[in-house]
Amino acid sequence: MAPLRIALAQFDFPVGAVAQNAERIAALIAQARDVHGADLVLFPELAISGYPPEDLLLRPSFLAECEEALRRLAQGVHGIVAVVGWPQAAGAVVYNAASVLRDGAVAATYRKRELPNYAVFDERRYFEIDPDGGACVFDVDGVAVGLVICEDLWFAEPLADTARAGAELVLVPNASPFERDKHAQRDALLAMRVKETGAALAYLNVVGGQDALVFDGASVLADGDGHIHPAARAFEDHWLVADYDRSTRKFAPVSWPADGDESREALAWRAVVRGTRDYCEKNGFSKVWIGLSGGIDSALVLAIAVDALGAQNVTGVRLPSRYTSGLSNDLAERQARAAGVEILTIPIEAPFRGFVEALAPAFAGREVDATEENLQSRCRGAILMALSNKYGGLLLTTGNKSEYAVGYATIYGDMCGGYAPIKDLYKTEVYALAAWRNTVGGAPVIPVEVIERAPSAELRENQTDQDSLPPYDTLDAILYRYVDQEQSRDDIVRAGFDAHTVDRVLRLVRISEWKRHQAAPGPKISHRAFGRERRYPITSGWR
Repeated sequence: MAPLRIALAQFDFPVGAVAQNAERIAALIAQARDVHGADLVLFPELAISGYPPEDLLLRPSFLAECEEALRRLAQGVHGIVAVVGWPQAAGAVVYNAASVLRDGAVAATYRKRELPNYAVFDERRYFEIDPDGGACVFDVDGVAVGLVICEDLWFAEPLADTARAGAELVLVPNASPFERDKHAQRDALLAMRVKETGAALAYLNVVGGQDALVFDGASVLADGDGHIHPAARAFEDHWLVADYDRSTRKFAPVSWPADGDESREALAWRAVVRGTRDYCEKNGFSKVWIGLSGGIDSALVLAIAVDALGAQNVTGVRLPSRYTSGLSNDLAERQARAAGVEILTIPIEAPFRGFVEALAPAFAGREVDATEENLQSRCRGAILMALSNKYGGLLLTTGNKSEYAVGYATIYGDMCGGYAPIKDLYKTEVYALAAWRNTVGGAPVIPVEVIERAPSAELRENQTDQDSLPPYDTLDAILYRYVDQEQSRDDIVRAGFDAHTVDRVLRLVRISEWKRHQAAPGPKISHRAFGRERRYPITSGWR
């Protein structure tokens, strides 16, 4: 018997772009059939609507458009079987569904059985579970093919039901956001499910950035004997083609670009670059602005922006004050030259002096403090936003996760901007990623002096970050336990950290919640990112 050729469409299907997604899916179905010779083509979870469509699912007109798009798609499917994800409205309820299209019609529809409602997921807000729903198994050239969707795979019963219904090969369309260390966990799950059922699995994940989420693709095949094939290259759009041998329940990859570097830094870099590129392009921005301080954070954001959009679409801006060192100015210029970007210099002395003079009567008799420091940052924010308004382009903000955690950022100042590429990287991770980026792609893009110098906001004489914060290795270790692992204060102290330092850091996290609620979105790469994944109340009496 000839093998069954399967094509997996690891592509980006933007949220809300129903007509464009449907048009692309139709073209891809034809390409899978005519170019790749596929018998079966699989698309990601909710490919027609994009994932996650969020409250678009509450609009009947949106659901109707998705249904009409699927109907038209089905009419054009001939000579191949296609499986397409979409939101299916049935009266007053909506299902996360995937339909089998063949011979110009919808042959079957499977409704997702396990709805995630944790971390970034809100599926129970929008979808229902069909009480009468069950396994979906269909024949393709003599092969019994089953279908489950994303979260279904993380529970034993959906796949077990599908195998009991006769499926030997099971398709798994996904919309699973990237998270560090998730690949190993997923591969272990696939091996366990294959061992339980004996079914071969074709696991397809969507790719692309959607606001704060980044989907990595990294699709994978699992043979019926439990062998897990190398994942497809992450964060890239690809046709993935493989032949399935029914006699052995094994796959033979035909076109399957494997990932050459799955290190933490390589995957994190591609995640923030893809997230930045897609956020800009999908929201109509072809150019970006970055305030260059000569420090590590702005240097890393500059490198990310250049990799995402090209040097010709990035402009750096130096905004020196009376406290800015000559070294900072020199390093900012060197960063711009190394990256090949244009750099502007706009001193902030005049607007800062104007604010100080205007406020002098109101501030009479009061000592200079953080108020004047924040005024400098707000002068910079206003100038950067003015450039963005006047010339177009998106302002990228340069804050990292450590700063956002403890509020070491000025609201309406250095927090100005529409996207925050390193928002989910702790300061120690910023340094590690900068060092890694300098090892790839030829000459270093971040001067070594930037990596080695002590970080400083330079808002007063001889200032360093460590004047106000614990050393970053200590700070980040405490923050990781408290934010990412959700450990208690006592747990952290028992781990060996100074109690006074822990209390101070945790207090800063609590009182900075209001700032984080106003922060720009940025790509999630950790287990617990600020934003839609970590939703704490601003007003809270809990300690």
